[in-house]
Amino acid sequence: MPPSPVPTVPLAHGARMPQLGLGTWPLDDHAVQGVVEQAIGLGYRLIDTAHNYGNEKGVGAGLRAAGVAREELFVTTKFNKRSHSVRGVRRAAAESTRRMGLDYVDLLLIHWPNPWRDRYVAAWKGLVDLVKDGQVRAIGVSNFKTTHLDRLLAETGVAPDVNQIQLDPRLGRGAIRAYHAEHGIVTEAWSPLGAGTGLLDEPVIARIAAAHGRTPAQVVLRWHVELGVVAVPKSASPARLAENIDVFDFSLTAAEITAISDLDRGAAGEADALDSDVFGH
Repeated sequence: MPPSPVPTVPLAHGARMPQLGLGTWPLDDHAVQGVVEQAIGLGYRLIDTAHNYGNEKGVGAGLRAAGVAREELFVTTKFNKRSHSVRGVRRAAAESTRRMGLDYVDLLLIHWPNPWRDRYVAAWKGLVDLVKDGQVRAIGVSNFKTTHLDRLLAETGVAPDVNQIQLDPRLGRGAIRAYHAEHGIVTEAWSPLGAGTGLLDEPVIARIAAAHGRTPAQVVLRWHVELGVVAVPKSASPARLAENIDVFDFSLTAAEITAISDLDRGAAGEADALDSDVFGH
């Protein structure tokens, strides 16, 4: 099996995370196994799942079937609001590793802050304990706003390795990306290709894709790479899996990066995104 072409980025707690991976929502256990196995064969090493996806068992089966050494893989999972306590986090980590048939996960995330429950700081303290104990290699959050991150820092002094957020060129999230950069947090994008919103039909992206002899999806993923963002596009198509990982042998010019970034819809885009102050599981 060829080595992965995907570069890695350093995380604050010492691990290195591939800059592009496979998202697995909404694949079920049966469907995801073959997709994970095939993706790893193509060079993917970052696999992203979650308790709420209901596919951790299938992800684990795919990891084993791929036949790649565990230390070459980077497995991320997330726990939901029912585990927002110090003891709950430890239990969630154990249950996820059991479902996947692993000894450990590389990155464990709080899936949503659910601030109305006021328990995400307790969940974060549980994660801090886990990484100190060596139960996980890295810890992070998903869908956290700067206000949520401020509380974690104020009450624990420990910044997440990663914040996984909804992010694409029309939802550029410049303010929170700047916050992440200031605090040593890696930005990870879910729905990096716009989740069927028509992003890939944008004329500017089509023009840049034609100039490089690439597809619009490859250009958008390369934009994420150029910004230093980790992206986890989901696909079950063999052709698209191969297409999505084939973005590390070309570069965008500064002008092209700017042109794509100018698609950002600003406040209108933020308004259309899921609001983690009111949505979560």
